[in-house]
Amino acid sequence: MTSPDPDSAPRWTDLLASDDLAPGARRVVKTDRGKQIALFRLDDGSVRACNNQCPHEGYPLSQGSVSKGADGACLLTCNWHNWKFDLESGETLVGGDRLRTYPTRERAGRIELDLADPPASEVARRSIAALLDSFDRHEYDRMARELARLEKAGGSADDALAATIRETADRLEYGATHALPAAADWLRLARNPAPASTNAPEHRLVAYLEAIGHFAWDGQRCPRHPFPGGTADWDEAAFLAAVEAEDEAGALARMRGALDAGLTWDALEPSFARAALAHYADFGHSAIYTYKTRDLIAWLAPDRETLEAILAMLTRSLVLAPREDLIPEFKEYAPSLAAWRAGTGDLPAAETLARDSVRKVLAATRRAGAAADPLVLYDRLLAAAADQMLRFDLSWQARTDGPVSQNVTWLDFTHALTFGNAVRKLAERAPDIWPAGLLQIGCFLGRNAAFTDRTREYGTVPEAWAVDMPERFHADVLDGLLDHGEFEYIVSAHKLKLTVALAEEAVERPEAPWHGLAAAALDRFLHSPLKRKHALRTARQSIDFVRAEA
Repeated sequence: MTSPDPDSAPRWTDLLASDDLAPGARRVVKTDRGKQIALFRLDDGSVRACNNQCPHEGYPLSQGSVSKGADGACLLTCNWHNWKFDLESGETLVGGDRLRTYPTRERAGRIELDLADPPASEVARRSIAALLDSFDRHEYDRMARELARLEKAGGSADDALAATIRETADRLEYGATHALPAAADWLRLARNPAPASTNAPEHRLVAYLEAIGHFAWDGQRCPRHPFPGGTADWDEAAFLAAVEAEDEAGALARMRGALDAGLTWDALEPSFARAALAHYADFGHSAIYTYKTRDLIAWLAPDRETLEAILAMLTRSLVLAPREDLIPEFKEYAPSLAAWRAGTGDLPAAETLARDSVRKVLAATRRAGAAADPLVLYDRLLAAAADQMLRFDLSWQARTDGPVSQNVTWLDFTHALTFGNAVRKLAERAPDIWPAGLLQIGCFLGRNAAFTDRTREYGTVPEAWAVDMPERFHADVLDGLLDHGEFEYIVSAHKLKLTVALAEEAVERPEAPWHGLAAAALDRFLHSPLKRKHALRTARQSIDFVRAEA
């Protein structure tokens, strides 16, 4: 028989007479706490007891099959999905979740069970371990059950997310992914639910489940890529130089030195922001990830080990980020940045910014330059980005006959707005990044202009997408995202982070004139097709590529 947990005092409960359970028979009894327990009298006369609810989907195990395993263990099979359990230990032999079993004894012709629960700390530890065990097969429903068990035992879902980050950090070969900003925004919903939400336990569970599931998905079955070790005294110039030289070991050593010195993220963020904006990097991801690290740390309050894992992911992504400003399409970026201080303050019209080429948008932005109020110029650029998104020509994402350079989808347009929000927020602590940030928004605009509907007048909002109250609309969208229905985490992440970015802009800068335009663009995005798999296009482009190989 199984032994009770040594940290829990046995609580023997008299359930039924021994004669009421004949050899080979089974019974279901209900305890005074409403638990249903299945009892089995084995052929050797011993009694086994377990939770009658299969830990997979809750089907009654009293209807299962009892057999002997190859090693002589007593097996209980749930016939609904063929999960198999060792009826002695509760170990799951086929399936996932562990089965709760109960010690039994017979005294004076009565069957008694020890119903004492394990210590809450042990239940929480097992739940987190089981959660991590679910990652390789990405058992989404099992993740949810383990989170529910953890919180029922008084544990914290924050601890589960922290364990997830530590477990997956070095499985992400190129560093931070969309899982990082998405986690920050899901935690925002967990802490501050949208007004329409009831803040029910299931809403909170969804937020943590989505945050954890995204990290698990991105690291699923990936080999580990250990972070180089070592530490060095914090020095911002040395950190920036290491990132620029793609020296991951050097950058990580400086980051660890900062943590060793007790520096907080508030102190470090300007340095990371400068690294993120040193180039038009990774299609804006670098800046977005850096800003959202602020929220993730604020919401999660991680311990040192978890904080280092977060910053290691971020640092790796900054070191390895593609630098799009070095490709011909954006060759005007560096000269425009160099000429920033000579700007005259001549502000470009948002309509012009929404329709011109990269070269012309950068030229117009640098003419405004240092003499312009950065927030006024920012509003012109964001208005143009919102208009472009509202006018995205959907035929481009449906095409199958274009070159790789024309592989454009909705996500190209959402990034201009989320990147803009990140630039503004990072500039709160590092105002010197404004020139790079504003010009890089211009890079988005110049590229995206070619893929918009040129027949539609700038700033016009079709009635179907008009939004009267943007703040209320954002709240309703966030509430709906608690049951978003998207299979791909990256899709739900883009819907979430775009909505959070626009909501933040509307709340913090209600005077900005472009909120209605952006809300309409978001409405159109949420109700339009998003083609994520391009089978025919991929086949044609691959054939063309191979034909052109030397």
